[in-house]
Amino acid sequence: MSGDATRRVFQFGVFEVNEAVGELRKHGIRIKLHSQPFQVLVMLLEKPSEVVTREEMRQRLWGGNTFVDFDHGLNTAVNKIREALDDSASQPRYVETVSGKGYRFLAPVALRASVAKTSGNAVVAAPPKLSLEAAAQMPLDTLLAASHELPLAPRMLVRTLLLLVQAMYLAFYLGALANLEEIHAIFREAGMLPPAAFLSLLAITAAILIPVRLFLFAAVVFDFEQLPMKFGKLFPVLLLLDLLWALSPFLLVHHVSTGLALGMSAALVYMPFAQRSLILMYARDRLNRFST
Repeated sequence: MSGDATRRVFQFGVFEVNEAVGELRKHGIRIKLHSQPFQVLVMLLEKPSEVVTREEMRQRLWGGNTFVDFDHGLNTAVNKIREALDDSASQPRYVETVSGKGYRFLAPVALRASVAKTSGNAVVAAPPKLSLEAAAQMPLDTLLAASHELPLAPRMLVRTLLLLVQAMYLAFYLGALANLEEIHAIFREAGMLPPAAFLSLLAITAAILIPVRLFLFAAVVFDFEQLPMKFGKLFPVLLLLDLLWALSPFLLVHHVSTGLALGMSAALVYMPFAQRSLILMYARDRLNRFST
């Protein structure tokens, strides 16, 4: 068979859903989404801002005489959609759960037709075009890596690196608190007035961050399911505090050269973003393990 197949393309934010080829893309980059979650997403996109009931989904996607565990299958499909869209059930931007009824797609959706060239059983779609809204958001959104852009790595390696990052930060906090007198002298020598105020800031941020690091450490050890979502909420504040603590190597100026302290600080500036990437890799690995 050869010819053209006209199908729908849905656009929302930086995402594009091409029904002809069964693809979800972000900024033109394909995001893996299996057939059943993809069909659920299409149903939601067909009726933006409207409730699509669980019964509608069962009739259309599972059939009237299905004997499979429909509720579990639908819940799994919605969870995979949220993972692909970096969405959250508790604070949804795209897919909202309507208790006792079904689901609703929250974001505005633009619809256009797509003509896909077909040859035999193969379908070749035209390259996706970036919407004006997506293009406007690209400079900010593409600054940080997305889950699908990160390399594959062994699960044990990702978890080990996450644990080492938490241990490194804990060592900084505890080391600083154990040497407050020396640090007070460093502040005074550097002309940071009043030194007591800077010392208080250091002690307070360390006291706040120690339990946060212990939580992240325990969450990785015990494979906490909600870790990626919790970390996503913590990240903006944690980023600011981590960038502040990137200056901590200068607290060692009595023991290391200024050049070495500068180099260590430069590396620590990158650490919050490396940690975020590791969390995304951890979440992706966990999702793949429980969906297979």
